[in-house]
Amino acid sequence: MTTGDPRVRLADLRDSELSVTDVLGAVSDPGAGGIGLFVGQVRTQDHAKAVELLDYSAHPSAIDELRKVGEEVLTDDITALAAVHRIGRLRVGDIAVVVAVSAPHRGPALSVCTAMIDTLKARVPIWKHQVFLDGSDEWVGL
Repeated sequence: MTTGDPRVRLADLRDSELSVTDVLGAVSDPGAGGIGLFVGQVRTQDHAKAVELLDYSAHPSAIDELRKVGEEVLTDDITALAAVHRIGRLRVGDIAVVVAVSAPHRGPALSVCTAMIDTLKARVPIWKHQVFLDGSDEWVGL
């Protein structure tokens, strides 16, 4: 078990439907006046092509790296952070990632939420296999 900053209350990968409510609940705190939230979902088109499905896979170190990223983006004025990413097969409209950050004020919560999703996408070893309706496909994040 990782012992790090306790403000990273949830960092996980899941192969089942993600719950925005669960992630919000993880950062909920009576001292927090603002929560920054990002919900990423599978869209209908990418590169002007119709998307059929996405298949996410991850390296075994991905959860530890997700937690490390969370700890790195925290600032002193953050109350809590949570991030969950989906793995496996997703269809258009499915939620792929949820990030929530709470703080006494909205500015830091929103800034750290943005930093978390941007850094997660750049550093956490999660790979997306995107399949298009025309039969073509591509890998993202390799």
